Amino acid sequence: MTLSIHASFLPADDPGASLAFYRDVLGFEVRDDVGHEGARWITVGPPGQPRTSIVLHPPAVEPRLTEEERATIVELMAKGSYGAILLATPDLIATFDRIQATGADVVQEPLDQPYGVRDCAFRDPAGNLVRIEQR
Repeated sequence: MTLSIHASFLPADDPGASLAFYRDVLGFEVRDDVGHEGARWITVGPPGQPRTSIVLHPPAVEPRLTEEERATIVELMAKGSYGAILLATPDLIATFDRIQATGADVVQEPLDQPYGVRDCAFRDPAGNLVRIEQR
């Protein structure tokens, strides 16, 4: 069996701000932008990688969630501990400098980790952790 990752989902409570971050700051291309009943699902992805996407979706939109579960999701997002994604770049310092220059929320400057990677981290406008490692 052969599997590949087609899409990952990240919550986006402000679709416009999240779109600006992933498109204008990270340089991803917009693949789809679908609205339904006042909500938006925006699909973005890295140029040259048409088979890999991130879907920025309304948080807690699942109709089967209770109000308590919705409140928990909102609380976790506010703390920045709900969604995360790991990206890779061949030049971590240049990537970090470019993203930092946009005013993005820096969580961690480039650092050699004890588990063998060099990485940095930002938060997107929804509070999702965006880690970037050098590959």
